[in-house]
Amino acid sequence: MLVLSNCGSSSTGNTSPPVTTRATTGSKPTATAQQTSKSAVEEILNHLTAGNQRVKVAVAADMRTGAFEQDRYLNVPPHMQIAVYARIPKARFMAITPDGDLLVSVPDEGRVVLVRAYQQGNPQISDFATGLRRPQDIVFHTIGQQTYVYISETNQIDRYRYQKGDMQAHDRQVVVSGLPDSSTAELRGAYGHELKNIALDSNDKLYVSIASTCNACLADTQSNPLRGAIYQYNADGTQGHLYAHGLRNAEGLAFVPGTNVLWVAVNNRDNILYPHQDATGQYQQRIPAYVDNHPPEEFTHVQEGANYGWPFCNPNPDQSVNHMPFDRDAEFNADGHVNCDQMQRIDKGIQAHSAPLGLTFLQDPLAPDTQRTGALISLHGSWNRTVPTGYKVAYFPWNSQAQQPEQQIDLVTGWQDSTAVWGRPVDTAIDHQGNIFISDDLSGTVYKLTYQP
Repeated sequence: MLVLSNCGSSSTGNTSPPVTTRATTGSKPTATAQQTSKSAVEEILNHLTAGNQRVKVAVAADMRTGAFEQDRYLNVPPHMQIAVYARIPKARFMAITPDGDLLVSVPDEGRVVLVRAYQQGNPQISDFATGLRRPQDIVFHTIGQQTYVYISETNQIDRYRYQKGDMQAHDRQVVVSGLPDSSTAELRGAYGHELKNIALDSNDKLYVSIASTCNACLADTQSNPLRGAIYQYNADGTQGHLYAHGLRNAEGLAFVPGTNVLWVAVNNRDNILYPHQDATGQYQQRIPAYVDNHPPEEFTHVQEGANYGWPFCNPNPDQSVNHMPFDRDAEFNADGHVNCDQMQRIDKGIQAHSAPLGLTFLQDPLAPDTQRTGALISLHGSWNRTVPTGYKVAYFPWNSQAQQPEQQIDLVTGWQDSTAVWGRPVDTAIDHQGNIFISDDLSGTVYKLTYQP
């Protein structure tokens, strides 16, 4: 069976295993649902290498507003179709509930909405949680007999008790408070990446990404807590400590299914200075042709205690190899006072300025065929590259023996057409039938990618 989420194991003293359903990995279906979900996801993977086909996005008449006032087309694998499932302005991260509904965060409106499908007509959209401070990530996690839904705010992490059929969040508990955001006194309203992302593992450990305030700066490496870092807590928020740092803006957090190995998708820096003292004479200059491809975005595993280099060391963008070497940053490490050889190397590079956000594993750890396993990363798209890039959902086949991603394959493209960018994907989620949902915060849309026999 194709496992769509990481499998949990019980905490000490519990007799039933926890199940984690996170915004970036979809939900863990029941045994029956896993059997029914196999065909849809497997068919997507079976046809990935055949090349995509251009299809018209199906849109209900009452959803033909904004970007969809005209026909839109996307490129998807053969035998797949894509439709507008719901219109949610500024839709960001998602999670499938244990009941099969869809939760979607809307940071700009301070709420998380619930989307419930009906056999006839459009799905119903209602408020699940409101009055929040720019909520971003959503994770379901079960400890013993109790299921919780964790929601990240910019300044804290909340969890709510969840029972089957719930359409509104209840019994809120703040498990982590005092996280830095734009309201923090020292920052005086300046925090470029204040939205928080989270994950929980099968040992009931909570991971919180505290992104950088800036493009690249020293202050984040000297703050308390450190920024550009990941912290680990118990699931109830106790015993928090620094887990890893040097990760500028890790938005996609997910565990390789069947393991507690954390992987992240990282937005890397912009406007890098030329770092080589060579015959070009361009050292420490901002050269657009160099900036366009440096440094690569990052897809990497996170090891406790490791430093991944930002802002002192930048991975070399040879995307054909794993474990890329580092170049010294010409702005913050020109004298080499930070030894880049001691930094934890990045596993996989993605085209610079693609802006990776959501990360979803759909790996079966027992599958012998690496082409039938892998991860999805939503590439939000560039804002300052000479030739725009991104605006797609990418698939990375997984090498089960090496426990590494292989070369990127495009799953869905086409949000950037010949005239403009009309959509920017943020996150993916997989339902109990194996359909893939994609959120798009530019057009305000959730799409549904399905197998069409």
